[in-house]
Amino acid sequence: MESKLKLFLETSAFNFYHYGKAGEKQRETIKLFNAIEAGKYDAYTSDSVLEEINHAADKKRSELLAIVARYAKKIFLANDDARELAKLYVVNDIIPADYFDDALHIATATVNNLDFVISYNMGHIIKAKTMIGTGIANLRSGYKQIGLSTPKEMNEYDP
Repeated sequence: MESKLKLFLETSAFNFYHYGKAGEKQRETIKLFNAIEAGKYDAYTSDSVLEEINHAADKKRSELLAIVARYAKKIFLANDDARELAKLYVVNDIIPADYFDDALHIATATVNNLDFVISYNMGHIIKAKTMIGTGIANLRSGYKQIGLSTPKEMNEYDP
């Protein structure tokens, strides 16, 4: 039996679950979370995602934290290995320095041997430059390449 894919849920995935204004992105996000709940995937997140969520207003913060508690199997710490790998992404101009947290999300997922980062951050995470660049940096650093996907793309993935 094949093991389940391990997904890292980035902040935007939690945001679209609850605040997607009933559009396609919200529908696709809820569909993916339903698949997680049904046991198709294992979902994880990190302390850096929680830190971003903690900047939200009280009501939104509590709603987002409830979603994290419901779906995330484990919350990984953005440890020194992840921080070093994230710095490598920035130094190599894969992700801009002003968006270090985005680099840290990918790096945390990578050092914890996850399979995909799930996000709707099209500016710095879900883009070809980032997928290719982080893939090369990961391989050169002794890690595997990690997939970067939207909830919609993940819903269409059939392992």
